[in-house]
Formats: sequence, C-alpha cells, structure tokens
Amino acid sequence: MPGGLAPTWWWCRDNSFSMPCAFPAALLYSPKSMSRKKALLVLLLAFSTVTLLLRQSTVHLGWFPKSPPFSCGPLLSSRPKHTAVAFLKTHKTASTTVQNLLFRFGERHNLTVALPHHACDHQFCYPRNFSARFVHPYTLPPRLIASHLRFNREELHRLMPNDTVYITILREPVAMFESLFSYYNQYCPAFKRVPNGSMEAFLDNPHQYYRPHEKFAMYAHNTMVYDLGGDPERTDEDPTYLAEFIRQVDGVFSLVMLAEYFDESLVLLRRLLAWDLEDIVYVKLNMRSPESKLNITSARLAAQIRAWNALDTGLYDHFNATFWRKLDQVGRDCVRKEVQALHQACERLAWRCFGGQPQLRPAMQIKNKDLRPWQPSAKVDIVGYDLPGSGPPSDEQCLKLVMPEVQYSRYLLRKQSLRNRRRVTPHRPLPPRGLARSPRRPAPKGA
Repeated sequence: MPGGLAPTWWWCRDNSFSMPCAFPAALLYSPKSMSRKKALLVLLLAFSTVTLLLRQSTVHLGWFPKSPPFSCGPLLSSRPKHTAVAFLKTHKTASTTVQNLLFRFGERHNLTVALPHHACDHQFCYPRNFSARFVHPYTLPPRLIASHLRFNREELHRLMPNDTVYITILREPVAMFESLFSYYNQYCPAFKRVPNGSMEAFLDNPHQYYRPHEKFAMYAHNTMVYDLGGDPERTDEDPTYLAEFIRQVDGVFSLVMLAEYFDESLVLLRRLLAWDLEDIVYVKLNMRSPESKLNITSARLAAQIRAWNALDTGLYDHFNATFWRKLDQVGRDCVRKEVQALHQACERLAWRCFGGQPQLRPAMQIKNKDLRPWQPSAKVDIVGYDLPGSGPPSDEQCLKLVMPEVQYSRYLLRKQSLRNRRRVTPHRPLPPRGLARSPRRPAPKGA
C-alpha cells in the first residue's frame, strides 16, 4: 500500500461464521487515488463479491447436503416436505430398515407416530385385520404409521389424515419364501411339521403340512397378499381375483418399493415426499447371519416356490413392471446419480457413527442391550450393530440409526406418552373386547 500502510480488511459476518471480504477498507476511503465513478464501480464490485460469499456461507453444514444439485427431474425444493405417511410394513422385505428411516424422520420433525396398544405388543395385533382401536391413545392423532399390521383401508383412512401418502414394499417371492421358511420355522405349524425342516420336502407336497386356518399359517402361503389385506387362498381357478386385487392396491399406494432395488426405491420415495437426502440414509437392519440362510440353487425349487405362492408372484411381477416405469419417468441416469449420492451420504454417516463400515455382530456380542435384535429361535441368528465405546453413545442419532424395531417402538411410545398423556383420556378401554394379554416374550416379527 502507498505510504507503507498495511491493508485493513473488512470482515463479513453471518449467523455462523466470519470471513474476510475481497476488498480492503483503504479502497473505500481514498478519494485522491480514484475518481468518484471509479470508486463507485469498485464499491459495486465489492458488494457483489460479498453477496456471493455470504450466499455460499449458507450451505447446509450438517452431515449431508439437503438436496443434491442434480439438473435432472423436477426440483424438490419447490414444495415442502410431505409428513403424512402410512407405510404398510410387510414381512421379510427389508421393511424394518424402512421403518427405522421413517421413525427417525418422525422424531426429527416432531411428528406423532401411531404405535400399537400394549395389548398388541409391538405390532397392531397382527395377524388380525387392522383396527384403529389397536392404536395406543397416547399416539393419537398420528401423522405417520409404520408398524406391522394387516391392511384395512377403511380403518386406516379413518385413523390417518386426508393428505396421507400410502407406501409399501415387496420382495421377489423366491427369496422372500426362503426367508420366511427359515425365520418362522419354530412358529408356523406348517413349517414345523416338515421332517428335518426341509424346504424341499415341504414344496414337494405343501398341502400335506399346510392348514390355512391355523395360527401363523399366513407365513407359509402368499404372505404379501395376506399383509395387503387379500385372500391368500384364492387359486388360479378364479383368474379375475388377482387382477381386481392388484387394481385395488394400485388405487391406494402411491409407491410400491422393491427390496431388490432398495436404493432406487428410496430415490423414488424421496422424490414422492420431497424429502432431503439426509432423510433417507440408513444401515441394513434385522438381517440373518449367512449360516441362517437356506441355499436355493435349483431352478426346480424356485419354480415350486413361485407356483405355491402364485398370488404373491403375480402381485410382485405387476409392481416390478410399474416400478421400472416410474424409474423411466425420472430418468435412469438421474436415478443413478441420486443412488450414488445416497451411497456417499451413507458412507459419511458410517464414518461418523462407526469410524468406517459398520460391522455386523451376533446379538450376544453387542454390549449395549438396547441394540440387541430379537432372536426368533435358536436356529436363526439375527445380527446387529454395536457403537464404538463401552458406555452410552453420545450421539443419539447414531444410536437410533441401529436401534432394533422392538426397542425403538418402546422408546417412541414412552416419549410420546410423556408428551401427550395430559391431553388424552387416561382410562380408555383396551381394544378390542376380550383381547388376550401380551405374551411374556415378543410375538414373531419380520423385516
């Protein structure tokens, strides 16, 4: 600077931090060094620079970008996040991972989440048809529902607000039946009757072991159709039934996700609800160990599974086709970019919570009891996660990310009870009349 004076830099401030602006104060107070026109020009240029820097400073500084800067598809920021969601949690379809994602969203946005009455345990008295009476009074009126139930359109419409978006998830029937057969081998009577627990023996003559009106029979035959409120015992002799059933499901659910294309499903979910990227990050939950899985290597066996579960097969095939049409509407390249951004966000989350990729552990090796997943039987090992450190984790978001279904449901019920019990009638009768008390150990559950 002339005269040996050091430049004095102005500092531009916003609510979060300070930064040096791109011009020295001496330029503003040197009338001899430039004409008024030039000074005005410099001031204008400096003001533009400051404005640009301040705008850049307002970038979201959380774990993830609020919305990836994709040029494809409609802009999500043009509408507010949709918060009224009903998720039909089907069995053995990666639905526990979706439920956890929805629970965390509900907490972050202070939404009331519908949860089962104590008499129903952690599910809405499944396998009974859903009734609004099964909802705990301290979780009314809800904006979100995501626990296991058997779909009942009228009762859900009576419970949920008019702007509710309905979503669900399906899984390829061969993979799903293998998971059902191994997971519920000690609960479903049809599976327990099979000598040596042989899936091949069951499929060679399923009617020898299957009784449609037994307890937990729905796990052995057309389980997805049953969960969606349909009749799993309809046969090919009535070809119109499946077509009409699919039409009804299509008319209610705005999105049917697919477990095999989980990340692509989350891209469609995010776009449907105008959510941010941070709203759909996840880790996989309620997974079986490799030793607990049955190998299906025979094409004959796969064909038998699809034939035995013909309604589930037709249902899945239809929504598999509609799923890819939805992806085409967004654009395959755009979806790939969003999936890549989701992977990167999940990796950042894993580094924050685990210091790297989370390691699956057997339940008894998990130090924090609140993170131990429920075990359906001695023959099936459900693995989970532990957070670094021996004490209580300081980051509650990381804890919720890996919290199993039963523990998270109980936590949310306690939290919402404290918030809502003063404005709810305390002595509401237990629904429905004559309902048995909760079993000492949890009823079987699925992902």
